[in-house]
Amino acid sequence: MSTLVDRMRRWTAWPMLWKEFLQLRRDRLTFALMTALPAIQLVLFGYAIQTDVRRLPTVVVDESRTSESRALIQVLQNTDNFRILRAVADRTEARRWIERGAARVALVIPPEYQRLIRSGHTGVAQLLIDAADPQSSGAAISGAQLAAQARGVQLLAQRYQLRAPVEIRVRPWYNPAQKSAVFIVPGIVGILLTITMTLITSTAVVRERERGTLEQLIVTPIGKLSLMLGKLVPFVLVGYVQMTVVLTLGVIFFDIPVRGSLLLLYALALVFILASLGVGLLISTVARSQAQAMQLSFFFMLPNILLSGYTFPRAAMPEPAQYLGLLLPLTYFLDILRGVLLKGVGIGDLYQQLGALVVLALLLFGVSVRRFSKTLE
Repeated sequence: MSTLVDRMRRWTAWPMLWKEFLQLRRDRLTFALMTALPAIQLVLFGYAIQTDVRRLPTVVVDESRTSESRALIQVLQNTDNFRILRAVADRTEARRWIERGAARVALVIPPEYQRLIRSGHTGVAQLLIDAADPQSSGAAISGAQLAAQARGVQLLAQRYQLRAPVEIRVRPWYNPAQKSAVFIVPGIVGILLTITMTLITSTAVVRERERGTLEQLIVTPIGKLSLMLGKLVPFVLVGYVQMTVVLTLGVIFFDIPVRGSLLLLYALALVFILASLGVGLLISTVARSQAQAMQLSFFFMLPNILLSGYTFPRAAMPEPAQYLGLLLPLTYFLDILRGVLLKGVGIGDLYQQLGALVVLALLLFGVSVRRFSKTLE
């Protein structure tokens, strides 16, 4: 053990590493933010972001007031897509509820609804939907269709004593309860690592330049490669701490499954971290102040959130947006995270994502090293 410590101390990058660890220890606020940020982000995103829309506030205009209309209302509520608030007098009042945002949906059942059904015709009801939010309106439309089909099958079975001729039994894999957190929380690992590796790294290097300490380090016997390693390695360790915190809290609070190898996940995360460090280092060679570095980092963050598949499926995006997403390391790391954690896949199923990450990491880190070396000259 003492031999390993002696070798570490003789390493040319050791003085820079020791300096950075001391800096982290002295800057307690920054270190606390970097370690507490995963827990805060997990709570905010894990609980707040829900892609499955349920229990839309709904008012009912029941002009039929019959057993059939009441049965339709009950079937609609049983889908769990709607939450019946109250019955209103007419369409005008229902419109006012929707316009002021008190309700998102209004169910209108005409007076002849039961008479049409009893006479063998099709009973028609209307669903008025606030479609300003496409995701909510989509959930309302699918819920209404499901309710209509369910009630239609019930009526046919009662009238003709028939069974449904076709049945599709659905078995969802990997997330059978269809919880949003199971999809969102693994992505938070990638988002946090992107924030830390780009924002913190870029501002840390620029801060050295602003304070004039970077020039002081240049004239020391430390080589440029050792200078860069000493500057970046502590952030790699911080990234692994953040990753561990999010995964631990995700398992405890959101029941995130861990079906694959954590050792494999941590090993593949290193390639993503290097790619993100390359982005942060590249930003530091362009920015001339910490404010510029922060602005460029946040500019890079927006495409990561929107185009990588973190919250929106990439298959639903236009082709140009999908091609842009292929240039982001987070796109491939999200597949790795969800593949290992949720599906339990191995390296044989992730070689394409790993290969793309390696290419991006080498490209970004190589360009960043060249530009960083030129800024030191």
